[in-house]
Amino acid sequence: MPTNPPSRRIFLSWDDVDRLIDKLMPQFKREFDAMVLITRGGIIPGGLLAEAMGITHILTAAVDFPAQLESERNQLMAWPEFIQFPAEDKLIGRACLVVDDVWGSGRTIGAVKHRVSAAGGFPETCVLHFNPYRALLGGSRPDYFADVTDARVIYPWEIDRGADRILLGEGDRL
Repeated sequence: MPTNPPSRRIFLSWDDVDRLIDKLMPQFKREFDAMVLITRGGIIPGGLLAEAMGITHILTAAVDFPAQLESERNQLMAWPEFIQFPAEDKLIGRACLVVDDVWGSGRTIGAVKHRVSAAGGFPETCVLHFNPYRALLGGSRPDYFADVTDARVIYPWEIDRGADRILLGEGDRL
């Protein structure tokens, strides 16, 4: 797992996001009974997909991995803490689309997928961007993704907001 963020950044517009959603829609091989949106990154793409697919059973999962471990190797082996997760009765027997914005290491979405499955759901994963160069889980990949990149993606909902404000440097474009 790299300790430094990629030096290359991609800034997306809302039109870019719409095109990514349009690329995802024809990929789905089944109908889904529910969606599990991973906070915070999966909320907006999941909402757009839910509207386009007519899915009304929308759930959220919030996952944290301890960041204060003594070594990078220990951080990779850390167990996830589920801050919020749907009750089993909301998942059992349901085909669930698990949505996040980016598949980087794959740890977060993988943890959610396994927990949905353990609860009796039938999860498949979906992201806007897949970064195969950071994937940790032995060649695992999302079931559905709109694009592949090794860059740090800045989505339109991340720009110029609050404490996480992104200052554009010289040469950066929206």
